[in-house]
Amino acid sequence: VQECLKQGIPVISELEFAARYTNAGMIAVTGTNGKTTTALLTHHILKQCGINAGLAGNIGHSLAKQVIDDQYDYYVVEISSFQLDTMFQFRSHISILLNITKDHLNRYDHDFQKYVASKFRITQNMTGEDCFIYFADDEAITSKMQRQQLEAARFAVSMARHQKPGAFLEGDKLYFNMNTPSGDPSMEISVSDVALQGPHNMVNAMAASLAALLCDIPLHELVVALGSFKNSAHRLEYVGTVDGVSFVNDSKATNVDAVFYALQSYDQPVIWIAGGVDKGNNYQAIKDIVCSKVKALICLGVDNQALKEAFGGLIPTWMEADNMETAVALALDAASEGDVVLLSPACASFDLFNNYQDRGDQFKRIVNDKKKISGFEILA
Repeated sequence: VQECLKQGIPVISELEFAARYTNAGMIAVTGTNGKTTTALLTHHILKQCGINAGLAGNIGHSLAKQVIDDQYDYYVVEISSFQLDTMFQFRSHISILLNITKDHLNRYDHDFQKYVASKFRITQNMTGEDCFIYFADDEAITSKMQRQQLEAARFAVSMARHQKPGAFLEGDKLYFNMNTPSGDPSMEISVSDVALQGPHNMVNAMAASLAALLCDIPLHELVVALGSFKNSAHRLEYVGTVDGVSFVNDSKATNVDAVFYALQSYDQPVIWIAGGVDKGNNYQAIKDIVCSKVKALICLGVDNQALKEAFGGLIPTWMEADNMETAVALALDAASEGDVVLLSPACASFDLFNNYQDRGDQFKRIVNDKKKISGFEILA
């Protein structure tokens, strides 16, 4: 690949190549966190509401394979920064940019602005007929937008009331303004109607809902689809309860921002299982929420020094484990009835596991084994 680049031979992504062979509408989703959930939810809504839509991209499904038959009217495409870097002619008709936080900086010469520019490639080639959905509370996004020329219609998502086209959360409702002259919201959905839970997932739900509304899906059908969605594994996945302690698998959380969103989802005391291959994490950003939510930290990794330095003096109880069996056992010992044991590592998995899926699957298997033992003891 490097030799091709030296010789001026174009190197393009699979998505760039495949998109040249379809006229279907493209709904593209990117962001440091939340893009898989939002892509899955968007695709679920379209399918449930009778739109012929495919799912492709970083989520694991080949777009090139699907366009051979080209049976879909829309494709929902999850796109990573790595894929965006080798996309040049690709045009998204609806683009969703969820957030941009410091991650993968080793790929971008540790220059955050280069990473921001990579994410904004999702807007390239968009025209005035297209729509850009973005999280307006993200400083990196709003700062870049002040300098970015963009022809597409803009739809802002926020956790606070605003009068721009887009959506916002206020109280227990999601409000939507599809460009009414007054700027007042024209539609609303109760948070209780959304299967996803947690403040961060309300951002994902609003973004996916805006995409659906822009595809002319009726509000009542949208509400039903939002309520029937089931997220994929390893994303705040409830595993079960052992001796009154809830276990949650968030193995996909491989950076500190994902951990912040996870901790934000719980009011109960948390026993936090974290660690792995540190990608240069800045734990300062989550110290306050960790101190307020976490009663014990289980460091699961070969090298836990960064976690110990960040939280060793802040959390009442912290322990180390070099395998998942030990980590779960330590967490259960540290927990009381009503607590939550949260696997949300903030790190990559490759020191002790094959990947984040393997890490999460081991966690689920061990917890399920303990559920069986606990249930047997109760019956006995």
